Amino acid sequence: MKVQRRAFLVLALLASCSTSNSESNAAPKSAQAPPAKAEPATAVKTAPAPAAKSEPASDPKAATPSAAPTAKSLGDFQVKTLEGEPTKLDAWKGKVVLIVNTASQCGFTPQYAGLESLHKELEPKGFAVLGFPCNEFGGQEPGDAKEIRSFCTDHFQVTFPMFEKVNVKPGDGQAPLYSWLRESTGQSPSWNFCKYLVGKDGKVIQFYSSKTTPESTELRSAIETALAAK
Repeated sequence: MKVQRRAFLVLALLASCSTSNSESNAAPKSAQAPPAKAEPATAVKTAPAPAAKSEPASDPKAATPSAAPTAKSLGDFQVKTLEGEPTKLDAWKGKVVLIVNTASQCGFTPQYAGLESLHKELEPKGFAVLGFPCNEFGGQEPGDAKEIRSFCTDHFQVTFPMFEKVNVKPGDGQAPLYSWLRESTGQSPSWNFCKYLVGKDGKVIQFYSSKTTPESTELRSAIETALAAK
């Protein structure tokens, strides 16, 4: 009887332990809180970065230093006669011209005679001498327009066109015509009676110094060649 009672107690204890363990194991899992809804991220408006200015494509023409203006022709110039009348040099378009800086009191002044002979002889063929008095060399042309005209007429019977007194030396005061003559030849007058031969197309052919006389074979040949050109 005692044995049965002990067995019953043991069985009861075992059953109690088993029930306790089952309840422990069967304890409900704590419910997980639902995930919190993430607040939508507030869009921060950032100012768009300024677009980088693209460098303009280099223009080969702009990158190259501008070239010097194209050479003018004789006819592009306007000057004044010895009496002050405006005259366009295109009046001699298609002619061969000899431009000379003159003076009345120079050792080369007698060249007036040879220049007048050359002008008279070849004018019918389309040639002309154009005289430009200048006082820059030794002050050898001090007179005014009337005095210059009187001197040329009385002493050398000059009939070729004579123009107002000009400056021919390089510098700010250089006459535009002589600036062009210098640019065309690389030569400026070094004294009175220097000469520039200009062709029918209005372009400069050659520069001649004071020592080249109107009777010079070299000058005469160059004039005749220019007259023969078409």
